[in-house]
Amino acid sequence: MTSHRIASRTALALLAALALPALAADQTREQDQLRTQQQTQTQQQTQTRQQMQTQQQIYGSQMMTEQERNQYQERMRAAKTEQEREQIRRQHHEQMKVRAKERGLTMPDEPPERGMGGGMGYGGGMGGGSGGGR
Repeated sequence: MTSHRIASRTALALLAALALPALAADQTREQDQLRTQQQTQTQQQTQTRQQMQTQQQIYGSQMMTEQERNQYQERMRAAKTEQEREQIRRQHHEQMKVRAKERGLTMPDEPPERGMGGGMGYGGGMGGGSGGGR
C-alpha cells in the first residue's frame, strides 16, 4: 500500500470515529425530545379527563365557569359534616335552576341523588327541544 492510501484510510477512520459520537448525541437528543412530547401529551390527556370527570360530578357544571367549579369543589371539601355538604348541594342546585331558567333550560326540581354524577341530573338535558317541554 502506498502512503497516500494509508493516509486516506486513516483520515476516514478518524472522521468516522469523530462523527459517530455526534450522531449518537443527535439521536439521543431526538429520543429525549420525543419522550418529552409524549409525556406532555399524556399529561394533557390526563388533565382533560380529570376536567371532564369534575364537570360530570358537579350538577349543572355546563353552566358554570371553571372558577365557579373550583370554588364549589373547595366549599365541598371544606364542609365538615354530611349535613353541611347537603346544604351546599341544595343551594347550588337552586342557583343552577335559576341560571337554567334564565337561559331557557329546564332542570329537575330535586337535585340528583348523591354520587349519581351525570352533570344535569335525571336526563333533563341542556334544552327543552321541540317535544313540548314542561
